[in-house]
Amino acid sequence: MVDPNPIVASTGVKKLLDAGIEVTVGVHEEMCKRLNEAYIHQMLTGKPFVTLRYSISLDGYLQNQPGEEAMECGGYYSKLLQEYDAIILSSMALAEKSYLPMSKEPGAKQPLKIVLLKGPNSRIQTPSLNTDAASKVMIISEKNTIVESEIGREGIEVVSFDKINLVEILEHCKRQGLCSVLLDLMGNGDDFEDIIKEGLEQNLFQKLVVEVLPLFGGDHNYMDLQGEVKKLMSRVSGASVLLEGYF
Repeated sequence: MVDPNPIVASTGVKKLLDAGIEVTVGVHEEMCKRLNEAYIHQMLTGKPFVTLRYSISLDGYLQNQPGEEAMECGGYYSKLLQEYDAIILSSMALAEKSYLPMSKEPGAKQPLKIVLLKGPNSRIQTPSLNTDAASKVMIISEKNTIVESEIGREGIEVVSFDKINLVEILEHCKRQGLCSVLLDLMGNGDDFEDIIKEGLEQNLFQKLVVEVLPLFGGDHNYMDLQGEVKKLMSRVSGASVLLEGYF
């Protein structure tokens, strides 16, 4: 594929052609575009590439974290984290788990953790962090939210907005030179309700990653039924994805 960067686009191809070298453009182009989707989006729009990720049970209830194997080395979530420059999380994700999600792939580039702190009565508890880890954490709060002074002393950057919204968050990411952002509903999906609505209405999301866990039921299951499904399998049927499993 041709580099979408206007500074260099096609210049290399032209030099090769001028030198009498035969050039074929577009070989495995769709694969190349997918491999470089965040870079291409940023070059064409000037904005970060945004992916929305969440986990659900088989009957459609949001789950507050990925599957256990997903977070281990080689798991899809561990691999996914190293692909993004930043990940946006609810403060509930830290309160419930007391640790920051980390890619466990060897030599992985860890994303900046952007933690949202909404509402005047919100509080946040950060795990014990060394200097390097603290530099990879940013807290975004609303101006009427109390942020404990210890957080600033730990070296964690705090950014305040009049009202937290996705457009301002992405603009801040853009100014920080961040090319790709993962919006993760881990922790508490309610914290993201307004942001998700904004993202869908303004076409701010470019990609969706949904993990279907082998579980039946959840915290908000009106039938009050829960269970584990085994031997879960998936297959494509037309435009649908079919799931099969056993109780």
